[in-house]
Amino acid sequence: MIDALVAGLLAGYGVAVPVGAIAALIISLTARTSLRVGIGAALGAATADGIYAAAAVLGGAAIARVVKPIGTPLRWVAAAVLVALAGRTALTAVRQHRSPVAERSRAGLDTPRRAFLGLLGLTLLNPATIVYFGALVLGRQATTPLSPVAEAVFVVAAFVASASWQLLLAGGGSLVGRVLAGPRGRLATAVTSSIVIVILAVMTVT
Repeated sequence: MIDALVAGLLAGYGVAVPVGAIAALIISLTARTSLRVGIGAALGAATADGIYAAAAVLGGAAIARVVKPIGTPLRWVAAAVLVALAGRTALTAVRQHRSPVAERSRAGLDTPRRAFLGLLGLTLLNPATIVYFGALVLGRQATTPLSPVAEAVFVVAAFVASASWQLLLAGGGSLVGRVLAGPRGRLATAVTSSIVIVILAVMTVT
């Protein structure tokens, strides 16, 4: 049981810690909105990791074989969505900078619920995650088969690890938002994060 717990925690951190487009999006989204929105986004990404961990436990090898042939189209879809979000973020920041008294738009990912669903969908578009968890599970099954309880512990631990890291990123984004709360600071962070997200999105398909 302890082995499954440790393996799940390591697996969750292993897939969540590398900073990519999702991490940059969580940080920038929190910085320009609120911690509540950032928490929603963080839990959305972590939930996707938990879903993939569960899918890998239940049938990692079969799912990995199905996902692999369409991995490239999925990466292109994810990259296109990220570029669109980056463009919208930059455009919204410019408009708000020019009209600071205007009420902020609540469209896009600017509410906790929308942030959760948006990051859930974006993270699920990453086919490498199911392959990653599938390889880990198959590797462990080859040495020491997991019992149903151990499988459940592995999945929960992977979700908790991913969630703790994503929430840390959201907290960092909240601090950035407080430090750079002025109009120019918000504009600079929004444009910078949009550029970073575009670069990372391009890297996912190259």
